[in-house]
Amino acid sequence: MIEEKLKSLGIVLPPTPAPLATYVPYVLSGNLLFLSGQGPKTEQSDWFRGKVGEDTDVEEAYRHARLVAIRLLSVARAALGSLDRIERVVKVLGFVNAGPAFRDHPKVINGCSDLLVEIFGERGRHARSAVGVGSLPENITVEIEAIIEFR
Repeated sequence: MIEEKLKSLGIVLPPTPAPLATYVPYVLSGNLLFLSGQGPKTEQSDWFRGKVGEDTDVEEAYRHARLVAIRLLSVARAALGSLDRIERVVKVLGFVNAGPAFRDHPKVINGCSDLLVEIFGERGRHARSAVGVGSLPENITVEIEAIIEFR
């Protein structure tokens, strides 16, 4: 059912991203799936880089966060075999690469949150933190991790 929903939205999940360092893309513990942080990238593009509010605007960074949600779902499918096993999205933690004067971090991470709600409905509503940081790996605009409950 979730795969059909993705198809209706025109979303094709990319291959599961490989870790960039010494960590695993996910950990299963009990009925929780912990997804490592992902950044904004498509199969056709390099990383989306820069400081939000300086090198890119909120609307573009929102789209980057949406791309990150798609990458997170790719990892979740690899971990669970099917996205239909997702009971609910429990928590999202989003980091925004922004200068000290930037204040719209929640608007950026909404790109991820809005897509999760669009796909999963009420099961996609989650607890969340959206924080600004002075830099991110590869100078990416956003990095997001998630905790998912599954059956």
